[in-house]
Amino acid sequence: MPDIAFIVAGFAVGLIVGLTGVGGGSLMTPVLIFFFGVKPHLAIGTDLLFAAFTKLGGTVSMARQRLVPWRVVGLLSAGSIPAALAALWLLHYLGPASDRVQHLMTTTLGVALLLTAAATLYKVLAFSAQRQAAELAARRANAANAAEPRHWSLPVLLGAVIGVMVTFTSVGAGAIGVTVLLLVFPHLPLPRIVAADIAYAVPLTLVAGMGHASLGSVDWPLLAQLLAGSLPGIWLGSRLVSRTPERLIRSALSVLLAWAGAKLVFI
Repeated sequence: MPDIAFIVAGFAVGLIVGLTGVGGGSLMTPVLIFFFGVKPHLAIGTDLLFAAFTKLGGTVSMARQRLVPWRVVGLLSAGSIPAALAALWLLHYLGPASDRVQHLMTTTLGVALLLTAAATLYKVLAFSAQRQAAELAARRANAANAAEPRHWSLPVLLGAVIGVMVTFTSVGAGAIGVTVLLLVFPHLPLPRIVAADIAYAVPLTLVAGMGHASLGSVDWPLLAQLLAGSLPGIWLGSRLVSRTPERLIRSALSVLLAWAGAKLVFI
């Protein structure tokens, strides 16, 4: 397959992420496995660092705008990073290229894609423009306690679940992470929820990605080609987002992710 194909794939995924906010892991990993025949452990390891480098720029930009709720990021990271390290230890013990681990990765990836599809569709159906406006007004009225979860243990425990899922599949820190934040931090304004989701994903995907690299599960030339396409794609998508029917795109994406997840789980 010519190198230009990986650049085009990176551009397409970056464009969709810029338009919809759906995490690149839920799109890039299935593309690498289904369309390019990349081994699951290489696709997942490469995509983790792809996500880390891509979201780092977004975190810096949002931090300069003072949108990142660092307390929320810290609570999620307290659960996700230790869980990611434990999952990496398990991968090291079992061997990432073994048939048993490959089957575990593909099955877990399929389940993660189905959950991401459900989370994406949930946001389409549950968060109409009127409801978003009403919830934003309620969150502003409770701004003093916006960064307080329903219970302190919830973001830590859910962060641990996402940490394991991301390490095994590279999926989970996007649509699933945003849905978790909406449920656990109901008074946090939506822009800060998005900022928290992007910011906590950076250390998580970096730790998981470097762990995969230490196991030989990262294709560095492939990573460079994907980033060469994704960065301009994200730039273009972020500028077209106000001109596109977001609900239609998210609905189509949820169907696509559900198909990919079902194929990995059942076929």
